[in-house]
Formats: sequence, C-alpha cells, structure tokens
Amino acid sequence: MYDRFKAIEYAKMYYNKRNPLFYAFDKLGGDCTNYISQCLWASGQKMNYFPTGWFYTNLTERSASWTGVDEFFEFVTTNQGDGPRARVVNMSELMVGDVVQLGNDKGYFHTLLVNRIEYPTTIKSIYVTAHDRDCYDRSLDSYIFKTIRFLHILD
Repeated sequence: MYDRFKAIEYAKMYYNKRNPLFYAFDKLGGDCTNYISQCLWASGQKMNYFPTGWFYTNLTERSASWTGVDEFFEFVTTNQGDGPRARVVNMSELMVGDVVQLGNDKGYFHTLLVNRIEYPTTIKSIYVTAHDRDCYDRSLDSYIFKTIRFLHILD
C-alpha cells in the first residue's frame, strides 16, 4: 500500500540532508532517483529483491532501478510484484506523492516527487522535492527541460 503522505513526510525530512542508511550518490551521477526510491520505500513500498527488481542493501548490493532514472521508469511501469507500480498519466491526473521525470535531447535525467499541486494544474502549479540541487516545494516551472513524464504511483 502506498501512503502518499508518508512519502511527503520523508521527503521533507531528508530534502536537504542524506539519510545515513543509504549511500549518497551525489558524486556518482546524482542522488535524485535514490532519494525518490527512499521516499517510496518510507511510504511502505516493499523492496523487490529479484535481480531486475527494486531494492537497496548497500552501495554494491542494489538494483539499477533504485538509482537510475530510466531503470526506475522501466521497473515501476512494468512491475507486477513487490515494490512500487506506476502508470504514465497526463499532467491533469497527477496527485501529491506522484513522480515526475525530466528529460533533454540526451534522454531523461532527473526524478522528482510531487509534494503540492495548486489547481488548475499547470507546470507552474506543481511543486516538487528533489536531491542533487536539493529543494522542497520548488515550482516545476523553475526547471529547464525539453521532455517530461508524469508517473502516477498506484496504491
């Protein structure tokens, strides 16, 4: 079961610091997807320990989907077992606790958690939390990106 508010609570607690239970990937390509995976885990999502699953034990024992932007997307949109499941939605279907991924000409590069939405929903009314350039309640409109995908985390 996905508890959106627990995910947001965790995001707020750790947006500007790193949880010592997890390696900080800031110097290994970025910590954004690792942080979002932690938020989903803190919300009650179970780890999936299959080799192609979604899990973290330590730096060397983790799935690519725990830390990689594209691997996370592939896992959550095809997962049939333990761990988070998601479907791609339109911006108007987005909810607090959902995930946004940003892309450019080279592909998708950033994963963020939606912590607040003002209605009507526009890019300017979606607020996110993220690692790398640590932020909480930052307008999605303040990011530079070419492509965007919205992932509704299923309950």
